[in-house]
Amino acid sequence: MCGRVTVKTSADGLVEAFPFAQRRQGDGLDGLRPRFNGAPGLEYPLIVNEPDMPGSAFVMAHWGFVPRWMKEAKGGPKPVNAKSETVATNGMFRAAYRSRRALMPIDGYFEWQAVRGQRVKQPYAISMTDDKPFALAAIWEVWRNPETGAAVRTFCVLTCPANDLMARIHDRMPVIIDPVDYGHWLSIDTEDPSDLLKPYPSERLKMWPVSTRVNSPRNDTPDILDPFDPDPDLLD
Repeated sequence: MCGRVTVKTSADGLVEAFPFAQRRQGDGLDGLRPRFNGAPGLEYPLIVNEPDMPGSAFVMAHWGFVPRWMKEAKGGPKPVNAKSETVATNGMFRAAYRSRRALMPIDGYFEWQAVRGQRVKQPYAISMTDDKPFALAAIWEVWRNPETGAAVRTFCVLTCPANDLMARIHDRMPVIIDPVDYGHWLSIDTEDPSDLLKPYPSERLKMWPVSTRVNSPRNDTPDILDPFDPDPDLLD
């Protein structure tokens, strides 16, 4: 499960961190603002390869997947995650997985742990040990409104079983793509890079408890990442 992220690196910082990705006119990065508690339904930067354009490039897309064959925009939440174990065969995701894969640059993400005897779960923040931006595996799609013709780019994040670090609080985690594999993941000539759909090494990540203020996306300030000391006797 991955349903909340931190994207605090500036547009210039993303270009520096992912130098293989081009900036193109109208890519939307000029209006990028920090999201310390970024929720689904909002726009985020992606890195994609498009068949009719050379090389990799930054684009903006809405987090919440809508397949292109959907005839009308339906209300309610859209899928924000796709399981790596079934993404190649699931009818909603398989076409995008074959030819429209993306990298979602982030600075960190959040996960929640069940608390013994409590309805409210304990949130944790997760980032790289060196605090540098990294990339989640995503798939994207363009849906066109049949009434207006407007094109909407959407995406979701792939998940896999948890590594040893994440398994302390949850049984799944987002698929993190190692920098050496960016080209393999994005290549439109590769139909099934399933070898990359695996837990990221625990020793490269760090995790710390944060306040339950993160439970509300309205709390979107830097202090949302401040460490918090939960009662250890309550945690499973």
